[in-house]
Amino acid sequence: MSEADIERLCDFLADSKCTIALTGAGISAESGIPTFRGVQGLWEKYDVMEFAHIDAFRRNPAKVWGMLLEMDRHVVNARPNPGHVALAQLEAMGLLRLVVTQNIDNLHQTAGSREVVEFHGNSKRLRCLECGEMQPPESVDPENLPPRCACGGLIKPDVIFFGEAIPWAANVKAFEYAQRCDLILVVGTSAVVAPASEIPVVAKRAGARIVEVNPEETPLTGRVTDLMLRGSAGEILPRAVRMLMDRRH
Repeated sequence: MSEADIERLCDFLADSKCTIALTGAGISAESGIPTFRGVQGLWEKYDVMEFAHIDAFRRNPAKVWGMLLEMDRHVVNARPNPGHVALAQLEAMGLLRLVVTQNIDNLHQTAGSREVVEFHGNSKRLRCLECGEMQPPESVDPENLPPRCACGGLIKPDVIFFGEAIPWAANVKAFEYAQRCDLILVVGTSAVVAPASEIPVVAKRAGARIVEVNPEETPLTGRVTDLMLRGSAGEILPRAVRMLMDRRH
């Protein structure tokens, strides 16, 4: 990654009155959490319709919970990486207004980000499908699956399965910011899962600049992206933060 590209990103950030970030599995892969797509992604091991659709969960919740607990083993010990920390620092510097994340691992909040829209929910919360009551993760007994609420209802992580709608408030807030931001950082996402993949497109139509921080090109790259920073968020974003801090001194 050239110094000139980092300089240009810093110029964009300095010029913007409202910057948001859209993050995906790629940023958390640097914390050891497997991605869903691509080589060694979870969907190579598990069939989406068998394990990640709400109908599959209702049909065989114990089977799906087995997969969820395997995922949780990766998430429970994961810690924010320098990419997460850099986004929190940009917010603290007044240069980032909001993080819209497709991730369910809570790492942005752990890193210090305050304004986070969880587009696909949060695996740290559990919810009863019948009464809606929230449950602590410790309530799950791996020897007694699926977990059930006192009301008898099935308990599932408070995350969005295929076949479920994006939480209304998250959807509204994300697209409101997309309409009025000057700059959007697209970080570690394949940009193929709708409706999240439409957020940069909506922002572009409204006049925003689009910066991608991704190891590989995406469908956005040749279509709406103004600046492609090819590489890891954990390397690129901290460099930008350091450069911005140097400019302030």
